[in-house]
Amino acid sequence: MNSDSTPQHDPILDSITEGVFTVDREWRISSFNRAAEEITGIPRERAIGKPCKDILRASICEGHCALGQTMETGQSIVNRSITILDDRGRRKPISITTALLKDAEGEVIGGVETFRDLTRIEKLRKEIRRQYEVEDIISRNHRMQDLFSVLPDIAESPSTVLVQGESGTGKELFAGAIHNLSKRRKKPFVAVNCGALPDTLLESELFGYKAGAFTDAKKDRPGRFAAAEGGTLFLDEIGDVSPAMQVRLLRFLQERVYEPLGSVTPIHADVRIVAATHQDLAALVKEKKFREDLYYRINIVKLQIPPLRDRLEDVPLLVEHFIDQFNTLQGKEIIGVSDDALSCLMGHDYPGNVRELENLIERAFILCRSGQIEREHLPEPLCHHGPMGPAVESADAFKQMEAAFLMSALRQHAWSRTETAKALGIHKTTLYRKIKALGLNPPRK
Repeated sequence: MNSDSTPQHDPILDSITEGVFTVDREWRISSFNRAAEEITGIPRERAIGKPCKDILRASICEGHCALGQTMETGQSIVNRSITILDDRGRRKPISITTALLKDAEGEVIGGVETFRDLTRIEKLRKEIRRQYEVEDIISRNHRMQDLFSVLPDIAESPSTVLVQGESGTGKELFAGAIHNLSKRRKKPFVAVNCGALPDTLLESELFGYKAGAFTDAKKDRPGRFAAAEGGTLFLDEIGDVSPAMQVRLLRFLQERVYEPLGSVTPIHADVRIVAATHQDLAALVKEKKFREDLYYRINIVKLQIPPLRDRLEDVPLLVEHFIDQFNTLQGKEIIGVSDDALSCLMGHDYPGNVRELENLIERAFILCRSGQIEREHLPEPLCHHGPMGPAVESADAFKQMEAAFLMSALRQHAWSRTETAKALGIHKTTLYRKIKALGLNPPRK
């Protein structure tokens, strides 16, 4: 159809809910159905005869055109997620499928692309995700949900809190959530990594100093306790502080006063302490490396954050969260991850926990310009040496994710089949069948 021809309405194409358009060999749109008009906001009279990239304005038009790949290779692309700009300039997620367009003699005369609007699905996914989100912490894991349920009560109390968990599990996020849910939310939240500073610097950093306290002290300098007045002071890696510093912290927790370096006048501070560590403080107490009285002072309320390998069901939620985050930061339009890529991510045991997953997605963003993150955008070892074995093709991706989820659930319940089945709401024989069908070999309780 020429650009100056009157566009013909095809009643069959106009009756379907998916957008459909065809292009000729010069990439000019030759047909444009009613659903395509509704999804893009562009009337067919304006679309016919125009280059398709000027109408869809898709995230893949420059360099990664799906229809272009099909025209070049003859291979159809099925259900690839991309974004387009509609007539009002709004980003709209869609799923596209491409095919060659041939005449009666079998000669290629162009291409056809069908697409469906994913806006409602995306809204539903975000609504579901909000159900598993507290402040900036996201999880559907039952142990994390238990922590979420007590966070408001903990936030309302004035008690000192100890957050324990491996590096990268999000201990500072929990401390921030406690602060933001408390009556102190309008006051400062101040974080200090106790393990990153030598003892002398940590002392002046926390308590400040008076002019003349040491050679370079030309004027008074308030410390982090003063900065956090009325708010919350987060002491990360408290297990690394020296015995002398432990004494000073103990005095503050007992008397709520401290003295800056070079001063003998106690200062009263209205500061709530949230401490965190990746170490087992109870074991350090037994080894005489951590004061028992300080341990009991900071261990009034304890939150134990499970590692990511014990809650692999959170990986898809976290991946979606990080994709949204990096899209905003980097101005990209990455839609999501492919089944292959998610299979690789679900098969990893994450020694670096959530921080490691975030770094993997950030790396993928560097390599992936648009569309969705594929397996090749992830580090090679991730897809070949994970605990679940070599990554499989997309047809088996769901099985691998299911296997990873079951192994995570079994691990959480000390490998007890009975307790795992009860937690999952299935019969024990069903769980046994699943274990056998997926070829798993979990240890006995």
